[in-house]
Amino acid sequence: MLRWIAATVGALALIAAAGLASVYLASEAHLRSFARPPAFDAPISTDAAAITRGEHLVYTRGCRGCHGDQLQGDFMWEYATAPNLPAYTREHDVAVFEAALRHGIGADGRALYSMPSYNFIRLRDADVADIYAYLRSLPVDEVALPAPRLPWPIRWNLARGSDKAIAGFLDLVPPLRRADDPDPRLARGEYIAMTTCNECHGFGLRADSPFEDETAPDLIIIAGYDEAAFTHLMRTGKALGDRELPMMSGVARGRFVHFTNEEVGDLYVFLGDLAARAAASR
Repeated sequence: MLRWIAATVGALALIAAAGLASVYLASEAHLRSFARPPAFDAPISTDAAAITRGEHLVYTRGCRGCHGDQLQGDFMWEYATAPNLPAYTREHDVAVFEAALRHGIGADGRALYSMPSYNFIRLRDADVADIYAYLRSLPVDEVALPAPRLPWPIRWNLARGSDKAIAGFLDLVPPLRRADDPDPRLARGEYIAMTTCNECHGFGLRADSPFEDETAPDLIIIAGYDEAAFTHLMRTGKALGDRELPMMSGVARGRFVHFTNEEVGDLYVFLGDLAARAAASR
């Protein structure tokens, strides 16, 4: 009987190991199924204006939210490692950096599970280059970071096709539709919104995120704000009635306070137009 029990336990252990191996291989095959983008080759300027522009973009687009206050990297959710960005840009050329930033593809050609590239895919080439120039200008603060790992529940979802990794969602991000608008404020405001606000408010800014845990509202809500109230929100993080908001308040005080007055005004014009068009289409 003991031999039978031992044999049964051994057989079950082998079956379990084979199942885990199958899940691992299938999930890895999915992560490696995405084609690398064409090699990015925009020129990298090292002049002060480019570095200053890159710094502004890094602050307003929220890189510190995941990569740490000094961009030294961080370990999040007990499985995701956001790399040390000054070190990363010294170790890798701009083509590798751009593939990770805008396409969610890592240096090894494997899709990055947590990199929010949907928020950066519409960044202009010149802005990508300036971000890279700024990061390379920073000193490297060496911090020991654990290797990233994917928990088995995530691997299981990848293996069975119920999850796709970020690279699998990028074709859902709408193109910039106002880039050639006669009103340059609309073009500038759309660019800010589609490289900032769609991180939380949905790929098309209409609470249309494909991720079930995203709950930020449809941005036509801005129809209820006059420009002074909207500016107050962006500068202080306080909504109408001086209310604190669960996530927006902290994000505004940490990131949006760095937008220029012109950028805040352009964003207000664009979001107002978005709300007006939504109302007209009902």
